[in-house]
Amino acid sequence: MLLTLTSTAPSASDLGYLLHKNPSRVQSFDLPSGQAHVFYPEATDERCTVALLLELDPIELARAGRGADRRVLAGYLNDRPYAASSLLAVALSKVFSTALRGVCVGHEDLANTDLPLEIHLPVLPCPGGPERARDLFEPLGWLVEATPIVLDPALPEWGDSRYVDLRLTGAMRVADALSHLYVLIPVLDGDKHYWVNEDEVDKLLRRGGTWLADHPLKDWIVSRYLARQRPYVDEVMARLAELDGATEAPADDEDTPTPPLARLRAEAVVAVLHEVGAHRIVDLGCGQGALLRDLIKDASFTEIIGADVSASALAVATKRLQLHRMPDAQRARLQLIQSSATYRDARLAGMDAIVLMEVIEHLDPDRLPDLEHSVFAEARPQHVVVTTPNADYNVRYPGLAPGAMRHPDHRFEWNRAEFAAWAARVAADHTYAVTLRPVGDDDPEVGSPTQLAIFTRTERS
Repeated sequence: MLLTLTSTAPSASDLGYLLHKNPSRVQSFDLPSGQAHVFYPEATDERCTVALLLELDPIELARAGRGADRRVLAGYLNDRPYAASSLLAVALSKVFSTALRGVCVGHEDLANTDLPLEIHLPVLPCPGGPERARDLFEPLGWLVEATPIVLDPALPEWGDSRYVDLRLTGAMRVADALSHLYVLIPVLDGDKHYWVNEDEVDKLLRRGGTWLADHPLKDWIVSRYLARQRPYVDEVMARLAELDGATEAPADDEDTPTPPLARLRAEAVVAVLHEVGAHRIVDLGCGQGALLRDLIKDASFTEIIGADVSASALAVATKRLQLHRMPDAQRARLQLIQSSATYRDARLAGMDAIVLMEVIEHLDPDRLPDLEHSVFAEARPQHVVVTTPNADYNVRYPGLAPGAMRHPDHRFEWNRAEFAAWAARVAADHTYAVTLRPVGDDDPEVGSPTQLAIFTRTERS
């Protein structure tokens, strides 16, 4: 069972830092059913490939008695030693655990950078054939090449097997690429080698929480990953809805439907932009284009820039916005660019407003001063609109454990006093005035689920 991951970025051998595996060494790791070996077939500054080879012991697999037919021969004669499966996902998690978390001490910028990557899985179970592989990986920003593997080259009349030779190409963080594989390999295999229990709920949310909520095949992925166990599936779907802001705490009047928080948030931002008379807008940290869809529909916004550090998120935004079908006049108003909120970018300067919608909480606190400088001192728009979760409100989410944050990628969540203090300091430091507003149900005890700040420059340059 083999997986290779290749980087063609400048100084490609830096992949070794990200994976915490030295390209000059072969390393082996013991697993319950065999051994995993990590080695580098090539490691130059132009191209670096890491290989994960999983060597399984069929006797140990048969003794485990999971993931295979319980009949005697089926326990020994199966595809487990050759085809990618949940066994490979477990090996990924053990061998590359730090890389999966996106941690690379001393190389933090590299860990947060989208790199040109190539992934090869020579034998992957794929119910539904190549089309299913494309449906799963393309929405995540991958270029997919899935070649059916024939049952027997000498007997073409037998047709194709249920396996494909999969190659993925794209630009994204190594941590994101590994998380896609960790979740989707066992989903395609559909036959986990271990019992599925409540621990799998947290695993799925931890590895898929940043992208699964928006995936078109979310229901199918969750059901397959959790072996169709309905209580676990229902729990994940509910928690994904909360993470994405798609559900509110129960309203007092159950007959009155509550609009999704994500919709209320976007509507509030657009209303503020109209209120302040902004026409040239930057959606900084635009992600997959949720707010851009509203902005591009409104002709009063004459110039729109969607900026994000992730090339894969921009690729998904391009598809979701259907730029290739957009009328020329509308398309001319929109520009998608790769840019970081924490670095100066001259392309963002001179605009009427910069929007940071659910962005700041995804930054490590020690990077906030960089964002403040790049947005308020360098780009220096007339207005800045910021939204972020209100930690006080988290007690109103019944599925959220005490002290937990709403999203697995959040680095912090501020309560109302903390957000107000930050906004006041930033405004004073950069000659802006600031106004705070609630978004969503304004609970008299804990406030609203989202808090919004409107910064307005008090002197003109």
